[in-house]
Amino acid sequence: MAKTFKLQASQIRPLAPGRGSCFATDMITVQGLGVGFMYREAPDNDLDSGWRFLAGVETQEYLDVAANLELHDVNTIANYDPGVIPLLDAPAGSAFARDESGAFVEVEPPG
Repeated sequence: MAKTFKLQASQIRPLAPGRGSCFATDMITVQGLGVGFMYREAPDNDLDSGWRFLAGVETQEYLDVAANLELHDVNTIANYDPGVIPLLDAPAGSAFARDESGAFVEVEPPG
């Protein structure tokens, strides 16, 4: 079954180009929720940025279903939520979550 993304390809602008790929949940790209939690792992390969983006409300059961996550260009996720852009140069091992005011704050990475 094909997914219907909130943003069409024609709506994607070069906000954070050349940063590689990332994983993001469908809660962001299909349901349109903002990024609530983001963390950076060591990249899996030369194309991977290491970034993982979640809305922050996903259950473990949701995350265990591979179809709920998809590989995207980091620039695509920056278009869904430009608030992530200032954090994209953070090193592997970094993690950020939105606080009550909607600002990103550094938190402990998962795992």
